[in-house]
Amino acid sequence: MSQLRKDPIVGRWTIIATERARRPAAFVDPQAIITDKKSCTYCQEPLKIIDEHEGVKVIHSSNPLLDQVHPFERKAHGIYDVCYSYGHHEVIVEVADHIAGMADLSIGQIKAVFEAYAARMEMHRKDHAIEYILAYKNYGVAAGSRNIGHSRSQIMAVPVVPMRVKDKISGAKKYFDYHDRCLFCDLVSQELENKQRIVAQNDHFIAITPFASRFPFETWILPKKHHSDFVTGIEGSATDLAVIMKDLLLRFKIGLNDPAYNYMIQNAPVKHPILYKENYHWHIEVMPRLTRVAGFERGTGFYICPIPPEMAAEFLREVEIHA
Repeated sequence: MSQLRKDPIVGRWTIIATERARRPAAFVDPQAIITDKKSCTYCQEPLKIIDEHEGVKVIHSSNPLLDQVHPFERKAHGIYDVCYSYGHHEVIVEVADHIAGMADLSIGQIKAVFEAYAARMEMHRKDHAIEYILAYKNYGVAAGSRNIGHSRSQIMAVPVVPMRVKDKISGAKKYFDYHDRCLFCDLVSQELENKQRIVAQNDHFIAITPFASRFPFETWILPKKHHSDFVTGIEGSATDLAVIMKDLLLRFKIGLNDPAYNYMIQNAPVKHPILYKENYHWHIEVMPRLTRVAGFERGTGFYICPIPPEMAAEFLREVEIHA
């Protein structure tokens, strides 16, 4: 029968449909036609580069959701709060060549992308109004990307801590206060011992399908060693991070027919880092877009995952890749 599983970090419940689980091959995400090089914005138009790291170019978003035109000032509007959309919105052009997917980049190129994220995060921390910085990737139209076909990702720096981040921080702190241990470190230890949900691992990182996965083939990449901050946490291990990310994305591409996906780097908030040093643990969430969220999920906050994470991990482990 189906199972209800509780996420140990935020307390969210997921229904794992074990009885009517769909076979991995049943998940098909038809990709839209990808624009060729001649029509690519990042190949044909001159880029106004604001930073560059080993071939990775950083530019301002052409359609920014945030800017620095007006200062961040919160104002009351009856029971509501209103403020200008202050912040930073940048596009990370990951490679000069017209390559659509990160799975097809070299280890060195992927490493340079992660190091570019770290450099931009460090830069935006100098803005005293910024409280949270998110580096994320939308690959494929179903994941919210335009069908340009040039590998890129984005960084947004905002003047508030998002609610989802607050929920994670709160759950991690409660666990630490009770056990005097990092929840994420315990999670990594249990997954290493259990082995069922491990997709891949190397000396510094582990990729797992979470116990209470929200989506089919949802995968988290976590550092094996405790660290709350992505920027300093990848020092000396960026190559291993690039290796495990390429490994995972190749498994998606070959085993799941190159699906659309999102990934997000879940980092500690910018201000007062000492508060998160012991109880928070940065990680990357990677989510193939193979199903759609419907009324039940939106109405309850529950998620329905139509394949057990153990089955998803086994399937991904068995995919033959040639990195």
